[in-house]
Amino acid sequence: MKKIVPLWESQKLESEGNYVDCPNIELFLLEGNRLHPAIIIAPGGAYSFRAEHEAYPVAFWLNSIGISAIVLNYRVAPYRHPVPLGDIQRAIRLVRYHAAEWNIDPKRVGVLGFSAGGHLASTVGTHFDFGNEFSEDPIERCSCRPDVMVLCYPVITMGEHTHEGSKINLLGKNPSDEIVLQLSNELQVTPDTPPTFLWHTADDAAVDVENSLMFAAQLSRHKIPYELHIFESGEHGLGLAEHHPEAKAWTKLCETWLRKRGF
Repeated sequence: MKKIVPLWESQKLESEGNYVDCPNIELFLLEGNRLHPAIIIAPGGAYSFRAEHEAYPVAFWLNSIGISAIVLNYRVAPYRHPVPLGDIQRAIRLVRYHAAEWNIDPKRVGVLGFSAGGHLASTVGTHFDFGNEFSEDPIERCSCRPDVMVLCYPVITMGEHTHEGSKINLLGKNPSDEIVLQLSNELQVTPDTPPTFLWHTADDAAVDVENSLMFAAQLSRHKIPYELHIFESGEHGLGLAEHHPEAKAWTKLCETWLRKRGF
């Protein structure tokens, strides 16, 4: 079933499809009596829009392999950091809070992001907390740490190999050195970073493959389980890559990896 849920109860949808000032999640939940794993999808779009081909087709693919899918309509420019991060943190908490109602296993909640959405997913995977037990809002008492991350041709760094458009939209034209370091997620990996699946194309002309390589190197350094696939060629923004002769393999590879991780 599909259902739209505002991230904060105080917010109301002005009209169908108007998500700019009302961040929300769209639920594509599997039915049945058992608890299902769930993955929150963060589409790409350089923090200026959200690409539909990296949202709904991905949700249907996840459903087809037995995973409940949740499309995150996070805020983009003119909103800047920390607004998008707050949106994805809230989404994870919300899913865990409603886990029993939505037939979701709260211990199997992952994130999947493309391009700038991959930056957002990797940000929540390196900038999380385990909830505030003293909060008056019971949703805020839930952890926002994802159990796994799937990062598809992600923007990772705000440094040398960044995607300039994503950086400007998220941080502005003259961000401080401190915030650039903080949001360069290859520098934020710790032993608590979740297991990660990454894929990229070596000749990606928009988001340098170095983003995935740097993140994988830090995962390896911190002994975080990960899987990395680099395909020789392919344009940026492939999504499910159903028509790409090599990169289309990523979904099956990812499914196998998710199964190994209990999803």
